[in-house]
Amino acid sequence: MVRREIIGRYRGSFLGLLWSFVNPVLMLTIYTFVFGFVFKARWGQDNTDKYEFALVLFTGLIVFNLFSECIARAPGLILANVNYVKKVVFPLEILPWVALGSALFHAGISLGVLFIFLAVLGHDFSWTMLYLPVLLLPFLLLIMGLSWLLASIGVFIRDVGQIIGMALTVLMFMSPIFYPLSALPETVSRYLLLNPLTLIVEQVRNILLWGQHPNWSYLAIYSITSLFIAWLGRLWFEKTRKGFADVL
Repeated sequence: MVRREIIGRYRGSFLGLLWSFVNPVLMLTIYTFVFGFVFKARWGQDNTDKYEFALVLFTGLIVFNLFSECIARAPGLILANVNYVKKVVFPLEILPWVALGSALFHAGISLGVLFIFLAVLGHDFSWTMLYLPVLLLPFLLLIMGLSWLLASIGVFIRDVGQIIGMALTVLMFMSPIFYPLSALPETVSRYLLLNPLTLIVEQVRNILLWGQHPNWSYLAIYSITSLFIAWLGRLWFEKTRKGFADVL
């Protein structure tokens, strides 16, 4: 189903799956030109690298896009697959996994583009990049928990899809994607850590671009919280799925 989901997105287009590679290349090129050469934006006051801001921004957006693609689709997953609810015995709980698999495919392509640009620019590759799966595992658990929860609620409350769209926009600008967390006063930055994207964006950026180790204390708390949300989301989904057919 993940394979069908990915291929179906590009079916009928001239470039086909190649679009999944062309899009991130184009976006990173635009970010580099606009922020590096037009606005001359720099990540940090003492930084003179005209390419780094675009790379930092692109890395943060990879994490955000993985999250937003799954969460934005979650409220409509059951509504878009009514036949699976009414006509066949189907494990509806795998539908969020299908959305996650598709999002992971595109995130993987974007990561590949990032690594290519880093190699072209002569950036050092640190072994701390190997920590990436460790950081993503609790993040994916969080996404799945929220997806199960929203997929269920979306069946009963159709407005939730509109609310999620606005919430994702708020989360994007309240995450350290366009600015470093260190640029904010401590009284403000501590509240940004409540954003589920903040820690992962910061940690992924640190291990991929700057060769730093993850903050294991924060990551442990994040992992426990993600595991709880995943369990709660699945429990809610199983409790409410019996009413899907009646509502639909």
